[in-house]
Amino acid sequence: MPSSLLRAALVLGLLSAVGPFAIDMYLPALPRIGADLGASVPAMQGTITSYFIAFGLAQLIYGPWADQAGRKTPIYVGLGIFLLGTLICTFAPTTEALIFGRFVQGLGGAAVMVVPRAVIRDLSTGHEATRMMAAIMLVISVSPFLAPLVGAGLMALAGWRAIFGALILATVISLLMTRFLLQETLAPTDRQPVSVRALLRGSAKLLTHRGFMALTLLGGFAMGSFFVFIASASFVYAEAFGLTPTQFSLAFAVNALGFFSSSQVAARLGMRFGARTVMVRATMGFAVFTIGLFGIGLMGGATLVVTMAGLFLANACLGLVIPTAMVMALDDHGDVAGLASSLGGTLQMLAGGVMIALTGPFFDGSVLPMLAAIALCGALALMLAGVVARLPAAPKVQASA
Repeated sequence: MPSSLLRAALVLGLLSAVGPFAIDMYLPALPRIGADLGASVPAMQGTITSYFIAFGLAQLIYGPWADQAGRKTPIYVGLGIFLLGTLICTFAPTTEALIFGRFVQGLGGAAVMVVPRAVIRDLSTGHEATRMMAAIMLVISVSPFLAPLVGAGLMALAGWRAIFGALILATVISLLMTRFLLQETLAPTDRQPVSVRALLRGSAKLLTHRGFMALTLLGGFAMGSFFVFIASASFVYAEAFGLTPTQFSLAFAVNALGFFSSSQVAARLGMRFGARTVMVRATMGFAVFTIGLFGIGLMGGATLVVTMAGLFLANACLGLVIPTAMVMALDDHGDVAGLASSLGGTLQMLAGGVMIALTGPFFDGSVLPMLAAIALCGALALMLAGVVARLPAAPKVQASA
C-alpha cells in the first residue's frame, strides 16, 4: 500500500476507534454500574441498545452531509456531539440519564464510522480499498484488546465514571487529529447539494439494488453477532463463569483476536481467489461454528473454554466477511458513496439492535441465550451469502496507485 494511503488509514483507524472504545471500555463496568445505580440487567443492556440505535440512525445524516459539505466538517460536529454525550454519562445520577447520555454519544459517534468509509471510497476501490479497510481494522483492533483492560483498571482506581473521563480525553485528541492530520478528500467540484428529492431517489436506488442490500444485510447480521456478545458477555462471563472484570477483559480480547487477525489477510485472499468466493465461504464457516456452538450448548457442553474457542473460530471467519462486504457494497455506488455508507451503516446497526432486542427477554445469566442469538445471526448471514453467490459477476476494478 502506498505510504500516503497507509498514513490515511492510520488516521482514519484512530478516528474510527473512538466509537469502539466507547463500548469496549464500558463493558467490564456494566455489572458495577448496574449495582451503583440500582439498575436491572435489561436496563443496563438498554444503555448499549440506545447507543447502537442512535449510532445507526445518525448515519443517515452524516453520509449525505459528507457528500454535500466535504468529509471533515461532519467529523468535527460528530465529535462535538460525542463529547457532549460523554459529559452527560460522566455525571449521570440515574440509569435514565446514563441511557440518554449513551444515546447522545451514539448520535456523535456515527460520524467517525460513516465518514471514514466514504474517505476510503474517495481514495481507492477494489482490493486496494479492502486493504485500507483491513488496515483501519488493525488500528481499531487495539480497542477489544486494550480498552476493556483500561476500563477495568480505571474502575479499580477511580470508579466507573473515570472511564468516561478517559473518553473525553480521547475525543479531544481526535478533534486535534482531524484538524491537523486528516486531509479533505472530496473536492468542491465533486460535492453534491443535499435535497430531499435527491436523498429519496438515491435511497430508493440503493434499497432496490439487490447486491447492495444483500451485502449490507450480510455484514449487518455478521456484526449483529458482535452486538449480542457485547450486550450479554460481561453478565454471562461474570454470572455463569465467575470471571472478574479483569479476567473478562482478557477473555473478551481472546474472542476478538480471531477477527482482527484474519481481517489482515482478507484483501490478499480476495486477490487470489476472488473477494466474493472468500466472503461466501467464510460466511459458511461462520454459520457452521456458531450453529455448532449452540448445539454444544444445548447438550450442556458450553464451558468457558469451549465457548471462547467456538467464538474465536467464528470471529476468524467474520474477519474475512465484514471488511470485504463493506467494500463490495460501496464499489458500484461511488457517485453516492456517503449516502451508501450511511444507509448501509444504519441498516447494519438496526440489524444488530434487533438481535439484542430478541435476546433480552430470554436472558437469564446463562450462556445459552447468547449462543442462540449468535447462531441465528450465522443462519441469516448464510442465507444472504446464497444471494450474494448468485449475483452477476462485477467488472474487475483496478486498484489505485
